[in-house]
Amino acid sequence: MSLRFRKTRPEDPEINLIPFIDVLLVILIFLMLSTTYSKFTELQITLPVADAEKLRDRPREIIVAVSADGRYVVNRKVVDGRSVELLTAELMAAAQGNPDMVVIVSADAMTPHQSVINIMDAARRAGLARLTFATQTNPGAGSR
Repeated sequence: MSLRFRKTRPEDPEINLIPFIDVLLVILIFLMLSTTYSKFTELQITLPVADAEKLRDRPREIIVAVSADGRYVVNRKVVDGRSVELLTAELMAAAQGNPDMVVIVSADAMTPHQSVINIMDAARRAGLARLTFATQTNPGAGSR
């Protein structure tokens, strides 16, 4: 009895592109979510620091900036006083009767807590329930 051994031929390598495409889509989604769109305001402010930033793509938004000394700017229009009533009137004028507007608070990192509370109270009085806060990323967060 003789044994015959066949020579095995190596299989041709096959390139599977589906995992490669999946990785590229994940990278694309990550880049889209991490892209920031800067909006300039009339006041020089230093935003508080956060580790992550969400995508801001809302066409109907009211940006309220408050400086470290408590001055307010609503959509690049300086508010003459610092009272909640004046701020409420400016928010109502900026909203133009649309309660779905998003109020974005850009407060300086050294802004007194009461100034931010005044914005929240004015937004409530103006009937604007959607409120968010602007931050900037921490430049030293990635180097741990």
